[in-house]
Amino acid sequence: MSQLKENILVIDDDKELNNLLAEYLTPEGFAVDVAADGDIGIEMALGKGYDIIVLDVMLPGRHNGFAVLQNIRTKMATPILMLTARGDDVDRIVGLEMGADDYLPKPFNPRELLARINAILRRSRLLWSNHAGNSKRAEKYKVADIELNVSAREVFKAGLPVDLTSVEFDILEILMHNAGNIVSRDELTKEVLGRSFSPYDRSIDVHVSRLRKKLGTGISSAERIKSIRGTGYIFVRSSMFA
Repeated sequence: MSQLKENILVIDDDKELNNLLAEYLTPEGFAVDVAADGDIGIEMALGKGYDIIVLDVMLPGRHNGFAVLQNIRTKMATPILMLTARGDDVDRIVGLEMGADDYLPKPFNPRELLARINAILRRSRLLWSNHAGNSKRAEKYKVADIELNVSAREVFKAGLPVDLTSVEFDILEILMHNAGNIVSRDELTKEVLGRSFSPYDRSIDVHVSRLRKKLGTGISSAERIKSIRGTGYIFVRSSMFA
């Protein structure tokens, strides 16, 4: 086990759950801080560099989980895992649309939470390694007026920067790498979210929907990312340089 601990902030008003997560995650090599309401959670999130934030949707007070998510996301790109009520698809979709990296319905098995956290952190470490440790890496993709720089993790549309979450960037990179070919939902889920695809899991669809809105349509008003019914997605190829 690495001696370098990952810093996790849990924002949840359930003190029993907070204690349980701290007891479970600490022996796994994590340094766990907890906040019992949204205001304290925002203050702690913005005041300390956390590797990941676990955030409950149902928080008391003026800052519920969505308000906390919005507040944090406008200021930093720290990965956020939302905790939602089981069966409440609306909360899950809204959270993802607002920029959450993933979600987990309550009640949950702590082992599944740990697996989700590790999957998100593996992706974050890989992104940091690509950015900080491979300065000579300069892979670029260009399809029509969309440009993507892998090493700098930058995306431009008609020369103007496009602000993407880490999940949206990863999806776009995979789609542009495979421009003109279908990429299945299963492949995207495994590569980007680190888990197997479930027919009832709409996470990838929501992230792709957000990505579409940010990229807009092409010059001829055609969709850049097309849905292939029952299969996945395809980034429409016009011209591509790598």
